Amino acid sequence: MGLGKLRIVDPLADTLTRRLAWANLAAQVGIIVTGGLVRLTGSGLGCSTWPMCEPGSFTPVFHEAASIHPFIEFGNRTLTGVLTVISLALLWAVHRRESVRSRPPVFRRLARVVLLLILAQAVIGGLSVLADLHPAIVGSHMYISLALVAVSAYLVARLRQPDGPATPPPGQLPRLVTALAVVGAALMVAGVVTTGTGPHSGDATAPARFALDPVLVTRVHSGLAWLFVGVLAATAVAGTRHGLGWRRWSGVIAVTVAQGLVGYVQYFTGLPEALVAVHMLLSALLVAALTMSITGLWPRLPLPPGPQRIQGLSAARRP
Repeated sequence: MGLGKLRIVDPLADTLTRRLAWANLAAQVGIIVTGGLVRLTGSGLGCSTWPMCEPGSFTPVFHEAASIHPFIEFGNRTLTGVLTVISLALLWAVHRRESVRSRPPVFRRLARVVLLLILAQAVIGGLSVLADLHPAIVGSHMYISLALVAVSAYLVARLRQPDGPATPPPGQLPRLVTALAVVGAALMVAGVVTTGTGPHSGDATAPARFALDPVLVTRVHSGLAWLFVGVLAATAVAGTRHGLGWRRWSGVIAVTVAQGLVGYVQYFTGLPEALVAVHMLLSALLVAALTMSITGLWPRLPLPPGPQRIQGLSAARRP
């Protein structure tokens, strides 16, 4: 008689949990794009009320005068339900899957934060409809979406790291990375304000915009973008001096270059809807790439070995 095959549990995260974390991140990026489509098509008030789409109906009402706007808005609302399902599955996985539930509580906390922010997004989305798409409320909707992307990207990155103490990067890198994160956050805030000042208010018949000079706001946004490029270059150069290599910033650099090109092209071509949508997608990808790159700069050592977790031990093999 011999022993059957042993299945060793991944000491960091099982395949299902990793896939759910990636699915959550992809969905958070995706709903930014679909939310942008709601705004760019003027469908923000396609559903006239909240939580129902129309008085007495949770779904758009079919009639001869119906436009496509209620269905675009309702489709985006439906995607919030998809995000909720994914986040619930992720929350279950970090609590119940063997390879993750014994890890530090940070993973459970992050999964709970994701779920709570999604629920908050549903309420803020409703308030934006009830407030006739006031740009401040619509802008906060985008800010929380970007925060969700950051939290989700951090969760993906941390699942791949051991659970020992984090080792800070050498030299001036911690200060440079802090500056990069601060400038990046300011860049995102300025981008949302710029959008709220521009022509794409979310409703073509009742535009609501910030009472700001769009040219001045755009220049501030552009200035912050160039400052971000400068700090990013300094961070990458400092990393190479300490043997870390610039490749860990390659994703951030690629998205930053693409974002800059799209930004200037859309500005000089009158802000076409398609390019604005691409700009929003790249903003979400930049937040995700920046979060993962920064997380990777603080490597972690494995914890001292504990009891080995082995599943799938068969009773015995028959000869």
